[in-house]
Amino acid sequence: MKKLVSINIKSDFGFLKKPDTNDPIYLTFNMLHKPALLGILGAINGEKGFQKHGEMPEYYKKLKDLKISIAPLEENGKAYHENGNFAKTIIKYNNTTGLASEEEGGNLMVTEQSLVAPAFKCWIMLDIGNETEAKLYNYLKEGKAEYLPYMGKNEFSLWWDNFIEYDFETFISDKIFKIDSLFIKEETLKDGKVNPRFRPGVLSSSGSKYMYFEHLPIGYIEAPLFQYDYKDFAFTNWELKQDYVLPESYQLYKLSTNEIIQMF
Repeated sequence: MKKLVSINIKSDFGFLKKPDTNDPIYLTFNMLHKPALLGILGAINGEKGFQKHGEMPEYYKKLKDLKISIAPLEENGKAYHENGNFAKTIIKYNNTTGLASEEEGGNLMVTEQSLVAPAFKCWIMLDIGNETEAKLYNYLKEGKAEYLPYMGKNEFSLWWDNFIEYDFETFISDKIFKIDSLFIKEETLKDGKVNPRFRPGVLSSSGSKYMYFEHLPIGYIEAPLFQYDYKDFAFTNWELKQDYVLPESYQLYKLSTNEIIQMF
């Protein structure tokens, strides 16, 4: 039996390291991405992490087929982001253990870009007929965790709240619509958005309109590369034309709250 649930994930700081950055500064992804969320869910469920070079971790093997959806959090009239972007800061520190650097003195000086107060709404499709997913469903609902989950680094612990369960149905657009989550973009978004000035009975748009884009990991390319697999994502509060083309492989769902999300 399939259950669609959501939780709100929050942390004081976050660091979702981009693997293609190193010197002189480590950069972070802005958005929580699927591999990172699977790591968080794996920690909650008590699954093993990376143990051996050249071998995918237990949590990823068990959870990689989960369908999930993510959005920067807005709740009770408060947005934790600005047009899809989170505040960031630069943190500098020294690693003086002598194990992190081969330089004289063994002192590694690190400069990291970190997210400030990142918060996300995450939807997860769970099959409670599956033992692993049933355990995760119960742990999310009851606020339990086997291991302390964190936002990219173990010093950035996180918490979650507002567990919600939804009725849902497949969404097929027959009129203009808005997607309330991140979605995978293969067509130009600019030409697919609805301009309110040209809608009958609507003279102007209300509020600030924005489009946010990021090239994000969606999973891993496994052996022999063991690297992130990427897709182009968008997040916007613009309405989209009914004929805007979205990838058929990633289904849209309409929830009992009238939210429309893309599961990937």
